[in-house]
Amino acid sequence: MTRTVLSFYCDDTHCYVAPPEAFAAFLDFVAAEGIAGESSVLLGYGCESHGLLSRPATGEQRAYVSQLERAYNCGLDAHMELMTHAGLYDFERHTVPEGAIHEGLWLHEPGVPAEAYAGYFERVIKEGERVGVRFTGLTWPGCGCETCTRRYAELRDLGVTQPNPNVYQALLSLAKHGRFRRRTVPCFIHPNEMDYGAKLVAADGPWGVYDLVANSGDWFGTWENDPARASADYYISADGASGRIVELVRAGAPYCIFYAHWQGLNPANGVGWSAFQTVVRRVQQHLQEEVVWMRPSDYTEACHVGRALA
Repeated sequence: MTRTVLSFYCDDTHCYVAPPEAFAAFLDFVAAEGIAGESSVLLGYGCESHGLLSRPATGEQRAYVSQLERAYNCGLDAHMELMTHAGLYDFERHTVPEGAIHEGLWLHEPGVPAEAYAGYFERVIKEGERVGVRFTGLTWPGCGCETCTRRYAELRDLGVTQPNPNVYQALLSLAKHGRFRRRTVPCFIHPNEMDYGAKLVAADGPWGVYDLVANSGDWFGTWENDPARASADYYISADGASGRIVELVRAGAPYCIFYAHWQGLNPANGVGWSAFQTVVRRVQQHLQEEVVWMRPSDYTEACHVGRALA
């Protein structure tokens, strides 16, 4: 690829921050502009209050699910940000048990076998299939609660700073059984603007799992929906001469992947929606001949084919 790949991912996407119409407007914009990225799917977010999106019971949920069904054709991958973005879901009892370990922390626990991860991921995949969602990858559901913060600190003291490698082996096994949309599975774990790249973390022939490290931050309001953290100029200036995207393109970087959170990005009440639209239009105006928009899973497929040819 002679152009810099552009892509993005949006965390925490669900219909309780903004109405389904907001997600529809987001998809319409993505499709109309011909851009591509990823939007996480959280089928069990707030399940104890709202139930599961994979088993919609309200008009709001059904309207949102109808948008999920068309998201891929609009240019968006669908990542499992696991099931709840909170405690591990009990699929037998259809609840989150009191005191359940949070999903993001569970991914880092050294003692969890690959079979346990694969079993949980498979249940999430099956829930997605109920409403026409085919997952393409996995995004780490971060958490700053007291319990998780304390345990992450303990793990760091033990030298554990990355997810359990069995996570990647579980994803690889599921990919080999056709449980993801593509043969490669992109993961978004930790962004790192300095040490980025498509890092191969598990592979077997044509199948692969990649930690696709984002190299451009969230300046679309973040999860706090903070106006002070919404800036189109961070990505690309009005004249197209500066900004993080421009910097990476001029340096010949293989990709620029930026990330966002639905709380700040959504068109209904997100303070970053205008900035997002502005960034896209500035890119189309100033960098159209130097970039190509790709879904994360399309990019990892291209990377894996390139490795095989090499």
